[in-house]
Amino acid sequence: MRYINIPASEKSPKVIFEPKKYFFEMEGNSRPENVRDFFYPIIDTLKEHFDALIRKANKNDDEPIFNFNFKLEYFNSASAKFISDILVIVKNCNENNVKIKVNWYFEDGDEDMKEVGEDFSDMITFPFNFIMVKR
Repeated sequence: MRYINIPASEKSPKVIFEPKKYFFEMEGNSRPENVRDFFYPIIDTLKEHFDALIRKANKNDDEPIFNFNFKLEYFNSASAKFISDILVIVKNCNENNVKIKVNWYFEDGDEDMKEVGEDFSDMITFPFNFIMVKR
């Protein structure tokens, strides 16, 4: 079981994946220099873990809810493509009986970030929990 703990930088978000705690979080700004190099290891790790969880989910109804938290302040269009790839993993899990909850955080007054979350939610046909945070 592989963990992810990537600290935030000026151009890339903090990313934490703790499978034993059923927790994934992406926080900050996402505009890395090489978006593929940043996101592919994350996506590969998530796919590997959730493929195994899907095989197990059909046999175990007692599995806890896996929380995905997105606390993004800004991301560029290249990052949006990879964020959508992560959300497709979420959709696949949901369709295969893995319990998932997506929390989409946005700052009070940042309607654009809320709308992007709503668009992602519509795209994967999975309801997000929208959480407004005060500045």
